[in-house]
Amino acid sequence: MIAKNLAHQALVAGATVRCLTASELLNTLADQTTSTSLHRKLARFCQPQLLVVDELAYLSYDSRYADLLFEVVSRRYLQRPLLITTNKEFSNWHEVFPNATSVVTLIDRLIHRCEILNIDGESYRLKESKEEARRRALQRAARRTAAAGHRRGS
Repeated sequence: MIAKNLAHQALVAGATVRCLTASELLNTLADQTTSTSLHRKLARFCQPQLLVVDELAYLSYDSRYADLLFEVVSRRYLQRPLLITTNKEFSNWHEVFPNATSVVTLIDRLIHRCEILNIDGESYRLKESKEEARRRALQRAARRTAAAGHRRGS
């Protein structure tokens, strides 16, 4: 949500923005069958003034996907901002891209001149889910109490 709010603020400020999940980005690039179509897609992802890549590291990818992400990062490096959300620390990215040789260089480019926000807290979705479960439990209890009262009054 923070990433989407930042993207919205960039749009309000007049910037061009592209938001997509890591799987959308990497699968789109991996689906390109010719080097010309790959270069065209890479250019498309490098064109917006801000690129937001959400949910990186939620899935594992092979080394080809790491190389494709490295291409995007390299082309945007020091030229246009890239906002990435992830649930993994950089030290665990070998789990995301096992056997990829570009991971160290990829991380090096990502962290150079960047701002890292570590958010340590309960998931907002989990919090909402727990609140909704409590609300439903209270409603069920109220219905049972009302039904029991109705039966006694009959």
